[in-house]
Amino acid sequence: MRGKPFGAAMLTSATLIWGAAFVAQSIGMRYMGPFTFNAIRFCIGGVAVLAFVLFVARVRGKKGFSGAFRPSGERPGLLWQGGLVCGVVLFIMITLQQVGICYTTVGKAGFITTLYILFVPILSLFLGRKVPFILFLCMAIAMAGMYLLCIDEELSFGKGDIYVFLSAIAAAGHILVIGHFSPRTDSVKLSCAQFFVCGILSAVCALLFESIHFNRIISGWASLLYAGLLSSGVAYTLQTVGQREINPVVASLIFSLEAVFSALSGWLILGERLSAKEISGCILIFAAIMMAQSPRLWTKFSRKTAARF
Repeated sequence: MRGKPFGAAMLTSATLIWGAAFVAQSIGMRYMGPFTFNAIRFCIGGVAVLAFVLFVARVRGKKGFSGAFRPSGERPGLLWQGGLVCGVVLFIMITLQQVGICYTTVGKAGFITTLYILFVPILSLFLGRKVPFILFLCMAIAMAGMYLLCIDEELSFGKGDIYVFLSAIAAAGHILVIGHFSPRTDSVKLSCAQFFVCGILSAVCALLFESIHFNRIISGWASLLYAGLLSSGVAYTLQTVGQREINPVVASLIFSLEAVFSALSGWLILGERLSAKEISGCILIFAAIMMAQSPRLWTKFSRKTAARF
């Protein structure tokens, strides 16, 4: 089951869950602040993944917390180092995005967030990685699709736009750090560790900057469970597992499907309709992802380009 098709399926499934989570997150924000929401959702996700890790460890004959998280096949402390780094970057990304959405429109936020598609190869180049030229063409097509899908007004940068722009940079960084640590340690345990780091940081900020009302938290229980169990616990775990097999640049293109799935979930659950322009954007994004998933196309394109020079 392992290989690029397996990894692509895992990342696509994660993106589908994230896209549908747009409805749950928008409803949850009616009852509580962004730090409170993120603290609870990621702690729920962390507990869910921790339960799974302990269950698997018990089946394998490793009892207790220390036995379940004892490193096997990697350097001692690498799991904890990866969980800390990934968790901090995840916290920065989620916080900037949640705060930014409070000050800008959803359409502008969706377009600005997808700039991480461009930031991933740019950061990869600084890290000395080779990026096939065809991927830049794919990214240009995906960005055009995101524009058609998300933008319905003139683009101007305000305070919220700057926050979301910074979250896009953090999202690119998160994809890269996951791509670095995931192949070197246990992906599920890494996911569990980063959830608790992100949840604890969010909880500290919630206590410092927000008023917490337990009756409102109870009112938003459905949104919290979906965001915690599925969007956090399942989807981010699928990301860490899937990125073991997929190039980070290609992974960022697959993640651009989140906007498509958000639009579809809005149509199915909220009754929102897709215009002809938005449907065209979906088609462009799917085309870009299919191109990025074709290694033969990369090879042919590279050979033709080399032949011309």
